[in-house]
Order: sequence, then C-alpha cells, then structure tokens
Amino acid sequence: MDAITTDFGEVLLWSFWFFIWIAALMVWFRCLFDLFSDSSLSGWAKAGWVILLVLVPWLGALIYLIARGRSMTERQRAAVAQRQAEQEKYIQKVAGTSQSPAEQIASAKALLDSGALTQAEYESVKAKALA
Repeated sequence: MDAITTDFGEVLLWSFWFFIWIAALMVWFRCLFDLFSDSSLSGWAKAGWVILLVLVPWLGALIYLIARGRSMTERQRAAVAQRQAEQEKYIQKVAGTSQSPAEQIASAKALLDSGALTQAEYESVKAKALA
C-alpha cells in the first residue's frame, strides 16, 4: 500500500492541505476577476497587480485582499444591487401593470364601442374580469 494511505492521520492531513490549496486557488481567481472587473483602475495599475499575482500568487493575493478588500466588497454589492434592479425592471416589464376589474371592463367597453370587439368577446372579457 501507499505510504500516504497507511495512516488515517496522514489522510486527514492531506485532505486538510488539499482543502487549503483549493481555497487559496479560489481566493486567487477571485482577486484576478475583481481586478479585471474594476473600471476605476488604470491599465498600468492592473498590469502591476497582475505581475504581482502571477509572480508571487499567494502573497500577491494576500496583499491584494489587504489593500483592496473593502473596495472588492463595495464593487460586489453594487453589482448585486444593479442586477437586482435590472431583474425587478424586467419583471415589471414582463408582468405589465395589472388593471382592476373596473378598468378592464371600461377598456373592453371602449373597444366594443370602437368596433374592435364583438359583443360576445366583450361579455367574455367582462366575465373574466369579474371572476
């Protein structure tokens, strides 16, 4: 058997280090994505951060989190708020404004008077509105 799997403690230790490695990768990629999504940074500043993140990835990510962690959070919150506002606007657009039964009947009556609806269609709209 492998030396790594002979002791349960070693398996736990390797699992712990694997978890740390995956978490560090996630932090590094989050820093990189945040860096490129920030429109307030100049190209030179982005290039400097990229050089730091590529040459010394884990230390660079730690420095990035210390230096820009608060602004990362603010940018994330602003993006979430913008997405929520766009979603609510879309839902309002798709759902439309609901009319009260009286308004529905009045608009159907206007359509009936203009000849756009027949008497049977008007009665159908009226029955649906009152239901």
